[in-house]
Amino acid sequence: MTLLSNPWIHGLVVGTPVLLVFLAASALASWWERKFAGRMQNRLGPTIVGPFGILQPFADALKMMQKEDIVPRAADRALFNLAPVFPLALALAVLAVVPFGGSWAGDEWSSALVVADLDIGVIWVLAVSGLMVFPTWMAGWASSNKYTLLAGMRSVAQGVSYEIPLVLAAMVPVVATGELSLSGIVAWQAEHGWLVFWPPGPGLFAFVIFFMASLAEANRIPFDIPEAESELVAGVLVEYTGLKFGLFMLAEYTHTIAASVIASVLFLGGAHGPMPEIFGPMWLVLKASTLFVIIYWIRWSWYRFRSDQLMDLCWRYLVPITLVLVMITAIMRGFLPGGAS
Repeated sequence: MTLLSNPWIHGLVVGTPVLLVFLAASALASWWERKFAGRMQNRLGPTIVGPFGILQPFADALKMMQKEDIVPRAADRALFNLAPVFPLALALAVLAVVPFGGSWAGDEWSSALVVADLDIGVIWVLAVSGLMVFPTWMAGWASSNKYTLLAGMRSVAQGVSYEIPLVLAAMVPVVATGELSLSGIVAWQAEHGWLVFWPPGPGLFAFVIFFMASLAEANRIPFDIPEAESELVAGVLVEYTGLKFGLFMLAEYTHTIAASVIASVLFLGGAHGPMPEIFGPMWLVLKASTLFVIIYWIRWSWYRFRSDQLMDLCWRYLVPITLVLVMITAIMRGFLPGGAS
């Protein structure tokens, strides 16, 4: 019986570094996006604050701390003040069940460096990420502004719609492995190969749809209809100033990083790689970083969809396709080599 066997102590020891690392990564992601966008648009991006402008996010934080905190007279003050906190908390809560490392124990792969190794880790991820629409709706409703209300309604419609193909795409790894634990899914991939390649066909399509639905949930282009500047000014953030506005931005980057990590765990083997186990966290960072780069490559390359196109894509195409993928995966698991455990 060691001290770390206590779940509360274990959660504190492992969870604190995870929390700090991802908050720092989310802050630096704003600098990286501006540098990345600058290169794509033939400009420099941040250059003045720190080497290569890398301290720009911290300068932005100091600037927002000095801004006046304005609450509209007709706003629901309690909900207005609580709304910026929830998105960041929910995005970080998703990471609690992610296995950041692992090792071979005989012939079996066992995951380590996980805050809480839940047997229903996939359900936890999907349930917590599904709650992300509530803070956005809270902000839109509480601001007492017709533009924010319209943006909040669109955000709920989009979030609820794309949650369905997201859940169905995540069911492909669950059905293929027979596991609801993220650690179990990574262990299965360590023995049988990445799920993006197995089942042949459905795994790849499920990965692409999961990735697309994650973009829609994070309101990233081409799915950022709730923040379409041409129609809605700034979405639900119209009335927010200072640190509250900054918390929404930080939550968006954290959510994007978390989506990249979850996709890596479900479909790309997570922390498992060809080198010694000590490099496991490095492999997860490499895979998630690659997906993160792709997200922003898409963001600065494509135009946004119209509202009707957004909903048509979800209900007429993604939902039926993911239903078929789950059924095909179930059939393949029973008949193809490597499918049955």
